[in-house]
Amino acid sequence: MAHPDDLLLGIAEAVESQHSSRMSLTVVVPGAVITGRLAPEALWKQRVAEVLRDSTDLQPFAEVFSAPGGGDAPARSGRPTHLHFHLARILQGSVGIPETGGMYRVALEDVSAWTIGDIRYSDQ
Repeated sequence: MAHPDDLLLGIAEAVESQHSSRMSLTVVVPGAVITGRLAPEALWKQRVAEVLRDSTDLQPFAEVFSAPGGGDAPARSGRPTHLHFHLARILQGSVGIPETGGMYRVALEDVSAWTIGDIRYSDQ
């Protein structure tokens, strides 16, 4: 989307303003369908930094996510520019990768379709 969907932007703003990670969402982006829970950007960065700090090889990269702003130039409008997923999976066939969920950052302008909810598969 050249211009992010106003409804989707509203969801992103609500997640940020309410500091909530309870909203489940599924989005279609070039090359992937991602499903999971949204998190406020600050919480998402904190969790990524924690994972990196726990890794001997990746520890130096934790600082990028811990620094104020995390390397991002603030959006001029003060509005979110990205969705921050945690406990998320890329849907591939009948499975979600990784099964336990991962951390994904998606540019709002790249979302071509979306739906409320976290898509799960069942054997039944």
